[in-house]
Amino acid sequence: MHNIEPFYNWRDAYTSEDDERSPFYQRTYDEFTFTHAIYNYLIHPQWDYFGSPTLYLKILFTDYVHRICVMELLGEWNDAIHNDIMFLKREVLDVLIRNGICKFVLIGENVLNFHESDDCYYEEWYEDIKEDGGWIALINFREHVLTEMRQAGIHHFVLCGQAFNEVNWRSMRPYHILRMVENRIQALPDR
Repeated sequence: MHNIEPFYNWRDAYTSEDDERSPFYQRTYDEFTFTHAIYNYLIHPQWDYFGSPTLYLKILFTDYVHRICVMELLGEWNDAIHNDIMFLKREVLDVLIRNGICKFVLIGENVLNFHESDDCYYEEWYEDIKEDGGWIALINFREHVLTEMRQAGIHHFVLCGQAFNEVNWRSMRPYHILRMVENRIQALPDR
């Protein structure tokens, strides 16, 4: 797992450690020392710790005018034991929402497992952003992870599934992802 780096091709457009409104403002990274691990597997030092021992993230892009944040996730999303969604909501999402972000793209191809608890924090997240026209889109999550999320009822608060899977997002610029997600939301049958 130490070879899996967060996507870095947008660093010319945004870096969370240089963004005064980011929860990771002024964070420093050591490229040579591995300080974090998921279970006993070291992970690349560019991933950001936010309180969960099994789930890490990297904010790849934030635009406060267009009110969007794109983040990539790595690890095991474990709400049952570690309450990962609580840490994500309180330590990262609440900061972004207070700064006007209401559109969230979560890239989950490196989320290996999901363990459910309840859907309260997901519902709170959705309620916090829906009045502003916000949404939460899960891009490229593994099917077994999405199945577990559906069984927990999380699909009522996030956009996920076939329309948001198999997206070649690495070939896009951040604003293209925003347009792509918004176009796919408009094309959904119940919209």
